[in-house]
Amino acid sequence: MCGIVGYIGHRDAYPVIIKGLQRLEYRGYDSAGVTLFDGENIHLAKTKGKVEDLKNKAEASIPTKGKLGLGHTRWATHGVPNDVNSHPHYSNSGDLVIIHNGIIENYESIKQALIKRGYTFESDTDTEVLINLIEEVKKKEGVKLGQAVQIALNQVVGAYAIAVFDKNKPDEIVVAKLGSPLAIGIGENEYFIASDASPFIEFTNNAIYLEDEEMAIVRIGKEIKLRKIKDDSIAYPNILELQLNLEEIEKGGYDHFMLKEIYEQPKAILDTYRGRLLADKGIIKMSGIDQNLEKFLNANRIIIVACGTSWHAGLVAEYIFEDMVRIPVEVEYASEFRYRNPVITEKDVLIAISQSGETADTLAAIKLAKEKGAFVFGVCNVVGSSIARETHAGAYTHAGPEIGVASTKAFTTQITVLTLIALKLAQEKGTLSQSKYHEYLAELEAVPAKVEKALLSNTLVEEISQTYKDSPNCLYLGRGYNFPVALEGALKLKEISYIHAEGYPAAEMKHGPIALIDEQMPVVVIATKKGHYEKVVSNIQEIKSRKGRIIAIVTEGDETVKELADHVIEVPETSECLSPLLTTIPLQLLSYHIAVMRGCNVDQPRNLAKSVTVE
Repeated sequence: MCGIVGYIGHRDAYPVIIKGLQRLEYRGYDSAGVTLFDGENIHLAKTKGKVEDLKNKAEASIPTKGKLGLGHTRWATHGVPNDVNSHPHYSNSGDLVIIHNGIIENYESIKQALIKRGYTFESDTDTEVLINLIEEVKKKEGVKLGQAVQIALNQVVGAYAIAVFDKNKPDEIVVAKLGSPLAIGIGENEYFIASDASPFIEFTNNAIYLEDEEMAIVRIGKEIKLRKIKDDSIAYPNILELQLNLEEIEKGGYDHFMLKEIYEQPKAILDTYRGRLLADKGIIKMSGIDQNLEKFLNANRIIIVACGTSWHAGLVAEYIFEDMVRIPVEVEYASEFRYRNPVITEKDVLIAISQSGETADTLAAIKLAKEKGAFVFGVCNVVGSSIARETHAGAYTHAGPEIGVASTKAFTTQITVLTLIALKLAQEKGTLSQSKYHEYLAELEAVPAKVEKALLSNTLVEEISQTYKDSPNCLYLGRGYNFPVALEGALKLKEISYIHAEGYPAAEMKHGPIALIDEQMPVVVIATKKGHYEKVVSNIQEIKSRKGRIIAIVTEGDETVKELADHVIEVPETSECLSPLLTTIPLQLLSYHIAVMRGCNVDQPRNLAKSVTVE
């Protein structure tokens, strides 16, 4: 949530910042701002709305020159989305400027103390409180900006990624991190600051990702000075060479990032198992598992923690692990996990799943599990992310950058990684016959081609979408491995089209949701031939007898459901455990086309953020 961009160097900062903010729009926001320092004066423009609105306002109202600047996209927490609450924020003197992601939990008590000392506040934000606290420390202690930031941050409770500058020291920016991600791009006599690497990838491939409770002083003509916030000890930067390229974060001719990412799934799945799955040799190679095999084989249970779409991938994994590996699995919402005093032991393995690797709730669950002695394994998409650093071991998905807020290829690549892990452990434990093991390897290797075939349903799905684009509600039903897919399909529809949708196990329909079914209610039913096919057909008949409108996802060649459903979308046949990788494709397309037809902002749905870095 929120996006930070900063620049200091030899270029004009404004175009770097505006383009960088546009690259970060996927993170979710409701207002935006930019500040520039031209050597004499600070110039500020900010507005409720989109980066394009900010661009228009800035170019009409302020000089856009200056070699130092900060930009921000805000997702409202303290104070409504408006021009005043937008970032950046000044200190009372006007000398200090800040942008901030995160939440300062004890801001109110600090604010009241500052008011007693004569400070005034224009906004409702916790951020304006923080910059004035920094100013108060700087004046009271007689210290430089960097030390003032450090002292102030030791007084606050919460999460933050901040960038601060002092107009009286125009050659430096101070940055710090706790909870929210922050990267520093290192160029030739220039530095870039951003929430992730996408704003500066065209300028440099070298970056430092700050660790929690680290701060850095970025100065022109000098090396970065990195310190621990708590004790002022020196920290040593780990400079990474980024693998990201510019083409991956552009739309590539598609109308929306979401559609591009739906169509990238065959390649993303292939990239995820490439080098890990050697089907012809019957081998799965995963270093994170190989090096910690005993932890998994001796575990009493596996706990999976995640949020949103990643939680749905975890539910699919629950079916896969229990079926193949014969080990108990619990799937938990990370946001609830640490607040219910969970029972965790040293014999547990916790798998944390997150696309961004920065999800605040999931990170909190990881820290709790580590404190209790559990072995923690991460599954995420972003190299160098917080979850990748906080876990004992892990496996990256290789989905490539996912810009659309509604996750698509992250979901299928997470399932791919989790399936590889389950197959690897089942082979080691001997809980799967050799014939079944090799069958699954061959089927998984064939999935990318089958996803390509499933994508051929796009035209049909678009036609179906036209029929249901104005429906106020929708039900999604599935059984077994495809119950989580029903949940995920419903989530996609509500996320980007704002249609109320709910997913249920098909057998649960009779225990309540059937009361909603009439001729106005579209019901999406996943009815592939593997698994509980006859039971699902029975559920479809129950819907049909109550005049519900049925959209069925079926296996190629199905004739039974075709007689009952109003619309049928076929997917290729595969093993039941791999079917979610195919059945989710038409549901992604359905939500996409309905959202487009309703005039919704597909890539940046209202109120949502790609990376949820606050609780």
